[in-house]
Amino acid sequence: MSSWDQFMEYLVAGVFICVGLAKILSYNRGPRALGAQPAGLPFGLPYGLTPAVGVFEVVAGAALVSPSSYFPEYAPAQLAAAGLALVTAVAAVYHARRRQSMVPNLTLFLLVLFVAIVRWA
Repeated sequence: MSSWDQFMEYLVAGVFICVGLAKILSYNRGPRALGAQPAGLPFGLPYGLTPAVGVFEVVAGAALVSPSSYFPEYAPAQLAAAGLALVTAVAAVYHARRRQSMVPNLTLFLLVLFVAIVRWA
């Protein structure tokens, strides 16, 4: 792995750790709509799912930068990269269905895809 590949890996891990911590720490500070009904499941997700996604992002980000010598047979970095790619793809579809910008999610998806390809190659 070259130094640029390792830099990208640490960058992606840092981004997901920060985003995950932000989701966990801002759980009770969610926006409250005045008089609006909460969205149903087709277009909205339960608000309680936010910290669960945040915990997954923190754990997967930490697994990306953990040495693979701890778990050589499980390869947690490859699984973490695949999981983060899945989460970002689902988030992009979620934002597209709500007619919101999905550019940040697609950018993160491409970064995670790059890390996954480098890890598996």
